[in-house]
Amino acid sequence: MWEGHVSVDPLWNSTTAVELAAQRRPGALIRLGREHRSWTLAALGDRIGCSPATVSRLERRTRIVDLALVHRAALEVGVPRHILTTSLAPLPATATEATRVTASQRDAEEDPMRRRTLLTATAAAGPAALLMGLDDALAATPAPPGAGPLDGRLVGARMLYDKGAHAPLLAALPDLIADAHSAAASRQSLDQARLSAVYSLTSAVLIKLGSHDRARLTADRARTWAEIAGSPLAAAAAARELAIVLRHQDQTDAAQRLMSSAAAELEATELRTDATAAAYAQMLCTLAYTAARSGQRTEALAMTEEARRAARHLPRVVPPGRLFNLSPAAVDLYAVGVHWALGDAGAALEAGKNLRPEQFPTAERKARMSTDMARAWWAWQRPEQTARTLLDAYRASPGEVRDRPAIRSIVNELAERHPRTSGVRELQAAVRRA
Repeated sequence: MWEGHVSVDPLWNSTTAVELAAQRRPGALIRLGREHRSWTLAALGDRIGCSPATVSRLERRTRIVDLALVHRAALEVGVPRHILTTSLAPLPATATEATRVTASQRDAEEDPMRRRTLLTATAAAGPAALLMGLDDALAATPAPPGAGPLDGRLVGARMLYDKGAHAPLLAALPDLIADAHSAAASRQSLDQARLSAVYSLTSAVLIKLGSHDRARLTADRARTWAEIAGSPLAAAAAARELAIVLRHQDQTDAAQRLMSSAAAELEATELRTDATAAAYAQMLCTLAYTAARSGQRTEALAMTEEARRAARHLPRVVPPGRLFNLSPAAVDLYAVGVHWALGDAGAALEAGKNLRPEQFPTAERKARMSTDMARAWWAWQRPEQTARTLLDAYRASPGEVRDRPAIRSIVNELAERHPRTSGVRELQAAVRRA
């Protein structure tokens, strides 16, 4: 049997391999391939950069903790892509599962809708209350509700993110993840790229909320499905989210290596379209900010200038639906963050002095402009300007102030040190509602 131009070992057509894939046991498939090659745990560990104990856990676990490691190990022992994809897909819902918590067949049929209704209602309680529902979906992919075409729902989910509507987005994600997994079982690269995009979006909102362990898991999954799909843009988006998580987890060297590799891979495509040029410029921006957080001033400023050059021909108004909504103004906003991270608040304020909300297409970006400027004003010890720009951010997108731990921290410090400053009480009340 042939897969593309590569001969597939008969092992993977055996009853054992087919049954393990159908049972959704990628670890057992890895063990099957390792033993077929007569490799020890240590031998495979050396090849994929981990300990024998880690390989043993990887092979024994039914719950996937590190999807990227699963993917590397599977490829190393020769698991064909279509077998791996099957093993990673969610199990089909059975009649028993569908009726497990319901009293009648009618209840079973209505259960997915009831669950979505309950999740939507729970959104009023705020993002924290919804993370448990997302945890359940990440631990064991729920039965796909078939709630409508994925493209339209993914666009809708991105619109929620762009509005800073974090709670409704968290409420929608479990069903979106379930349906995206179901679609990816088609083995079509476009469906697999959509699943990667869903996981990247999940990572982005989790990073906003400061939930970095969860974001690490979803970013790993986004990268794996992007690799399976063979999509350079999906791979770039996933790499960016993972790099941001690594940065928050104080693994800046790993984040820089990841972003440098992602930028190089995009550059190799020759950047023939605005979409790839925007992705490349975004990689440079993220690399610049990561370098700045590491105190690497020269590299951070050089990457910022390179990003400006890469973005200079991009449209000033980003077309709707683009995966990377980068524009020349967006690069200037990154420069604000780079200077702030380098400890130069004056340079950050200078870099952002000509930025205006109308230069940014979404409420999230308008608010991000204000929160980045507020951080610089706060570092410059200007409480009045800090409060004013934070109020601008809150009015553009309440979630950007209310849900982000770093911004809430500034509000709390303002309230403690400058309680009589105009706007501080309003900000404090907004944060308390989180």
